[in-house]
Amino acid sequence: MKEKNPYLAERLQDFGTTIFAEMSALAVSTNSINLGQGFPDTDGPKQVAEAAIKAIRDGHNQYPPGLGIETLRIAVSDHQKRFYGIETDPDTEVLITAGASEALAASLIALVEPGQEVITFEPYFDVYAAAIAMAGGTRRVVTLQTPDYSFDYEDLKAKVNSNTRLILLNSPHNPTGKVFNRQELVQIAELAVEKDILVITDEVYEHLVFDGQSHIPISTLPDMAERTLTISSAAKTFGFTGWKIGWAHGPSELLSAVRTAKQFLTYVNGAPFQHAIAEALQLEDDYYNGLSLDMENKRDILCNGLEEAGFEDFNPSGTYYATVDIRPLGEESGIEFCWDLPNRCGVVAVPNEVFYDNKTIGRPLVRFAYCKKPEVLKHAVEKLVSLKEAKK
Repeated sequence: MKEKNPYLAERLQDFGTTIFAEMSALAVSTNSINLGQGFPDTDGPKQVAEAAIKAIRDGHNQYPPGLGIETLRIAVSDHQKRFYGIETDPDTEVLITAGASEALAASLIALVEPGQEVITFEPYFDVYAAAIAMAGGTRRVVTLQTPDYSFDYEDLKAKVNSNTRLILLNSPHNPTGKVFNRQELVQIAELAVEKDILVITDEVYEHLVFDGQSHIPISTLPDMAERTLTISSAAKTFGFTGWKIGWAHGPSELLSAVRTAKQFLTYVNGAPFQHAIAEALQLEDDYYNGLSLDMENKRDILCNGLEEAGFEDFNPSGTYYATVDIRPLGEESGIEFCWDLPNRCGVVAVPNEVFYDNKTIGRPLVRFAYCKKPEVLKHAVEKLVSLKEAKK
């Protein structure tokens, strides 16, 4: 059991250093290939980087407006209309944030009263659990079941009660790579409408959907626009994860509540980067299509290699990530496996157990990130295949 920090509030005692920071540090200390934390090993479009440099030189270096600069809010609004037909008022329904993580934290702090319940799907991005705790909320989970990461609708219905404040949805989903289909989204939406609860939807991987599938924002379903707060960011779409430019949009009163909390977190951030992302969002369709095809190719390189190495691979439909079951290799604990993996073959991954409340389900599952150069992925595959060879 983790030793308690006597200075840390009780509601945060379950949280230490995030697993992503731990695994990235392990990759550096062992000089291993980092397939743990989800950041690319190349920068995004050069013209977007140049736009940031120009913004700095043009003097856009002081506090931007609290809502975010107007050109970026308009660009977010135009993006939602362009790709999904969603109409938003950039003056009252769009808020620029310090990445999606701040948008999530601010939304939960603003919208959840202490003791109210938040339903999410496990495995879940670790920020969700921490932000729910910071809001004083209670986490309730619905398990996504391997191999297809479907969920039991009756389980979801059973979790909703008079104390349920909202459903926190992530599609495309980290860490599984699942893309919720229309039927699943309709089930969630109809339940939210019936029970009059809010939905926060994390859509940061919205442009990383493969195999001819499409991302469907839940806010486009009947009666959902009025109760949905949509969150996304520039990090995964444009490859500048360190810039931390995100956004939220939704009905004006809902967004106003979130802004109240957000202004006391970072207040504002990334003035010159906001100008650059405003330009990035206007890139032609060729960029977005190419991004998806490129990542799909990288997925195939890694997933084919993982299968060759003897893992059971749950082929993802989107995102940066592939999950495997390590039991075919005679392993049981993903945590032990991931801590030992750099010493065994020079690759770093992330144990999915940390993303589960039901630890037994997540124990043998491990996540690999494939947002790396093809040659890096191929090299990593060679190293992983050596694990299987060593068993012979």
